[in-house]
Amino acid sequence: MATAIKGRGSGGHLPGRFEVTVSEAVDDGWHGEEGEEFAAPRLRTQVREETARSIISRNSSPDVGFDRSVNPYRGCEHGCSYCFARPTHAYLNLSPGLDFETRIFAKTNAPELLRKELSRPGYEPQPIALGINTDAYQPIERKLQLTRRLIEVMLETRHPFTLITKNALIERDLDLLVPLAEQNLVSVAFSVTTLDAHLSARLEPRASAPHARLRAIARLSQAGVPVGAMVAPVIPWVNDAELEAVMEAVRDAGASSAGYVLLRLPHEVAPLFRDWLQTHHPDRAAHVMSTIQQLRGGKDYQAAFGTRMRGQGVYADLLARRFALASKRLGFDRDRHRGLDCGRFVRPPPPRRDSPQGQLF
Repeated sequence: MATAIKGRGSGGHLPGRFEVTVSEAVDDGWHGEEGEEFAAPRLRTQVREETARSIISRNSSPDVGFDRSVNPYRGCEHGCSYCFARPTHAYLNLSPGLDFETRIFAKTNAPELLRKELSRPGYEPQPIALGINTDAYQPIERKLQLTRRLIEVMLETRHPFTLITKNALIERDLDLLVPLAEQNLVSVAFSVTTLDAHLSARLEPRASAPHARLRAIARLSQAGVPVGAMVAPVIPWVNDAELEAVMEAVRDAGASSAGYVLLRLPHEVAPLFRDWLQTHHPDRAAHVMSTIQQLRGGKDYQAAFGTRMRGQGVYADLLARRFALASKRLGFDRDRHRGLDCGRFVRPPPPRRDSPQGQLF
């Protein structure tokens, strides 16, 4: 069983599925109350600059409302124990566990690359989803400001985009989001998992606290930025009882639409989440996983389109019914976001190419 580490969602370096060799820690007796000098060093976040070759990712999934996305970071310091993107670190020969939340890759050329890709003659604008795999407003954004610079490109080119986050840092960029909203070029959604600050601190240790997310929803809404909310993920017997309460809280804060996503456990996320349950909720861990498997055809996860976001069976049907009833009662079914405007797009000029002969004049 993993050990809880303050400020981290994982309790260990679970090997990725592509690893050829595996290291295993062994207690040699020196690590104890009388040997603090031998204790493991405090885990600090390491950020590495990455020069990306392309920045707009494409998808054909029928389960999501976009066909393209931009992610300025790989890995996420929020450390959400349930994050479906954790397995992507395995492609880097890094652990989807602690490495995912402590070894972050920043695509420092992302803004320039986005402008270059938008300048291509054949490019046809459709809303870009910003920060889908990992949160575009994770803590390192405060310093690097890659997301802000990407939004500046969107404003410059009048390109529509959507954004989902669980960090109140987004309030910093209201000066950009407001003029974009005035032209129907942006829509923001907040992921709100729970209203319980103690549970949030265990589930998503470095994300903004629930009250800070509600405050950010209110501030964006009051400024005229279209705001919605996702109750995501819904975890059986952990936060599922809060569904209606979260929906009501985000509505009162100013959200005009809502959705939900059932917990997803692809690849290494399943053993990592099992460890999290055993660490924080050992009394109900077996019950939680049993219910999840009932929703997923007897497995920890099924990736089939159409059901991966909602699950199947009695519990899934009940959850969908609860959401529909709450949406109707709270008026979410009448407050849908309007479609973003793709007709305002201004293609940027292609980047200048330096002549091999240099500058003559």
